[in-house]
Amino acid sequence: GRAAAGGSSPPGHAFRRVTLTKPTFCHYCTDFIWGLAGYQCEVCNFMSHEKCLKNVKIPCSCIAPSLVRVPVAHCFGPPGHFKRKFCTVCRKSLESPAFRCEVCELHVHTDCILFACSDCRQCHQDGHLDHDIYHHHWREGNLSSSARCEFCKKTCGSSEVLSGMRCEWCGILAHAACYVIVTPECTFGRLRNMILPPNCVQLFSRNFSKLHCFRISENLQTESDEDDDVDGSTQGSTKDIQISTDSSKQTLKIFDGNDAVKRNQFRLISVPRIAKNEEVVEAALRAYYINDDQQEYELQTFTQQVLLSDDVINRNDAAEDSNLGSVFRESVPEAWIIRAKPKDEEVIRIYPAWLKVGMAYVSIRVNKDSTVQTVIKEVLPLLGRQMECLQNFKLVEVLMGSKQVQRMVLDNQELILNRLKDIRKTSIRQMNQTRFYIVENSKSIVEVNLFIGGLPPQLSPEEYTNILKEELAIKTNVVSLSHVYQAQGAVVLQISCFSEAERIYMLVKDTVVNDKPLNAVVIPAVMASKIPQNCCPLLVFVNPKSGGLKGRDLLYSFRKLLNPHQVFELTNGGPLPGFHTFSKVPSFRVLVCGGDGTVGWVLGALEEIRHKLVCSEPSVAILPLGTGNDLGRVLRWGAGYSGEDPYSILVSVDEADDVLMDRWTILLDAEEPAEGAENGIAEPEPPKIVQMNNYCGLGIDAELSLDFHHAREEEPGKFNSRFHNKGVYVKVGLQKISHTRNLHKDIKLQVDQHEVELPSIEGLIFINIPSWGSGADLWGSESDNRFEKPRIDDGLLEVVGVTGVVHMGQVQSGFRSGIRIAQGSYFRVTLLKPIPVQVDGEPWIQAPGQIIISAAGPKVHMLKKSKQKQKKTGS
Repeated sequence: GRAAAGGSSPPGHAFRRVTLTKPTFCHYCTDFIWGLAGYQCEVCNFMSHEKCLKNVKIPCSCIAPSLVRVPVAHCFGPPGHFKRKFCTVCRKSLESPAFRCEVCELHVHTDCILFACSDCRQCHQDGHLDHDIYHHHWREGNLSSSARCEFCKKTCGSSEVLSGMRCEWCGILAHAACYVIVTPECTFGRLRNMILPPNCVQLFSRNFSKLHCFRISENLQTESDEDDDVDGSTQGSTKDIQISTDSSKQTLKIFDGNDAVKRNQFRLISVPRIAKNEEVVEAALRAYYINDDQQEYELQTFTQQVLLSDDVINRNDAAEDSNLGSVFRESVPEAWIIRAKPKDEEVIRIYPAWLKVGMAYVSIRVNKDSTVQTVIKEVLPLLGRQMECLQNFKLVEVLMGSKQVQRMVLDNQELILNRLKDIRKTSIRQMNQTRFYIVENSKSIVEVNLFIGGLPPQLSPEEYTNILKEELAIKTNVVSLSHVYQAQGAVVLQISCFSEAERIYMLVKDTVVNDKPLNAVVIPAVMASKIPQNCCPLLVFVNPKSGGLKGRDLLYSFRKLLNPHQVFELTNGGPLPGFHTFSKVPSFRVLVCGGDGTVGWVLGALEEIRHKLVCSEPSVAILPLGTGNDLGRVLRWGAGYSGEDPYSILVSVDEADDVLMDRWTILLDAEEPAEGAENGIAEPEPPKIVQMNNYCGLGIDAELSLDFHHAREEEPGKFNSRFHNKGVYVKVGLQKISHTRNLHKDIKLQVDQHEVELPSIEGLIFINIPSWGSGADLWGSESDNRFEKPRIDDGLLEVVGVTGVVHMGQVQSGFRSGIRIAQGSYFRVTLLKPIPVQVDGEPWIQAPGQIIISAAGPKVHMLKKSKQKQKKTGS
């Protein structure tokens, strides 16, 4: 009754009139509370005007676990500092390091993390409670203060308190008062055609942490989660209650069961010295976010000696306690354990594991003779399954922790009351987060897909199997090679046993083959047949190392706005895991966040794997993160990302126009042996093939690029801003000003089988796009009847010369253009001595020999940002 949203009593709260000592805002209407009195929930700190009390619909943290529709654990990254955010559990602001979920908007204090329940977004199906109709996934608070309610159009965000609701799929915003009237089904909003629908993704992930499932790199992860929890809970709860120097109050340590004692995780409460026993019990329960009747519980004393003698595991506890003792002079705070009084009978809820319309659970009364089997027998008729055989069902106990959802099948003969007693003895908090599900017995299929990269390329499937047997001792009865990518030296393993999948995953991290470390990525299975017809999901690649290190924030934003299974970090296995995941998707687009080099990397990978994709020509959009970003400029995506709203970037990608772009293959065939060979006798280097998208430079242009490259390799830490990067380019250029112009004597050029005479120049540049060296127009705009007007899809390259650094500077400033030399589709350059060469910003010294440039395969489909202002479309 207490939990009902209707009626006079707000859902689960324990409101008490309090005297206000500092400016306070109402969590319901976000207005200032005038006067000296307000109403505060003693459990979750919800603050309210007296007049708002009867309208409060937001449930208290203590009943949050009972409102979860499908339990899904959160994916916590490393602790961080989050400005102007509030904790979802205790509703206070996050000043100290805190945690946030990488997949949904949950923010939580270190010592509140245990009380958050598993109510994350369900981004894939995992064989538990799978369904095809999605409901809004509401999360309260932490909206921008300009957020407007979809219904009453007034502002619903606040920077003062946790307030306002947002659906984490479609992004619709609403007041706490208005969101209750929204229809529950969610249509995924404005981005619905770009989101990979969660019911089309399957991932069996029992043993893998959520970070592994969403391929989130853990290089920032703290060393050990366990210790983290211990420190967090003790420090955090001390922070909340300054140990009272007021002699009329006493501070008590409260444990909620044996588990807390073992880990030494306690909460501190402050109560009057002359408090009645009931008041102390009530305060203890509230510290653990439990709003049950205190008469069902009692406190058992618990002396320090017991803790130290019983608990050999935590030897270091003594230090921690003496530390507390020094603050509270007279004595170490007394310690107590909350225990539930034994009951002869109680009412329990049983949830069906199939989602049933209009009925979340059934309640039944159990007594000391009730076993799991009698419960199943009693529940089936209530769920309309009375005709079915009892043996087809099992009772599963589910612990909905914030970091992990744990499931355990109960033995048919087990006495239910004994089981409840055991859980409460372990932890009262866990009892609050535990549910019982009635589940149909079915043959559960286990299928984990692991992508393994870094293997030697061009081997046969048998050879790959042998390497994996040798290095990882794979069990071939449960592991098979489902895909082999020979050119890239990668395989996909299909594993039908969780523990074997976990063992291989952990082992791969420390395995080196031919001096190359292997890498493993957990891959979800995309069920292409379920993707709606008009849906064209966006495959997002982010290079977190690209220009200015903005990649990390973008990764986080795109995981929130889309399905995290469509966002791939390029430092984690490159582009191949992403293309493999999408290989069966009938139609998709790609967004690459990175510099020109990153774009080239992804386009190269796409070229190699195109024949294995159902959608073999996906269009590619760019979010420029590098220093030059010439391709990004040409396609109107801008000179570089400077913090625009990621949502509007996705809308622009959705509205972008499809254009074609030529790509070119460069064959480098050195005739002389590489320098530094012993005795001067050596084999010439084998021919090298590189792909080009933007431009290829010989001479001065490549030389500057090479010097910049060396500077960056010496001190990579300094190169994290575009401004600094450009400064280094200028400095390197000034050192080369007195160069002599004689490149034309060292090379010969043939265009479409005709010799071309070169003017006296210092650099020769082949350009595919009308932007070079961070946005300069090297070819120039004036018309010339010798050449056609350049386009990025005309099958022609333009050849331009520069006379030196000063000329390059003038081109960069827009005073001059380059010297037009030729236009064509097939080029042969003969190098008479070693010359610096750069292709799309990657420089090296090329030995004397031939360079042949010709058109590569089919043109690629790129996305060009459309000119018109974004169409205003509602969610």
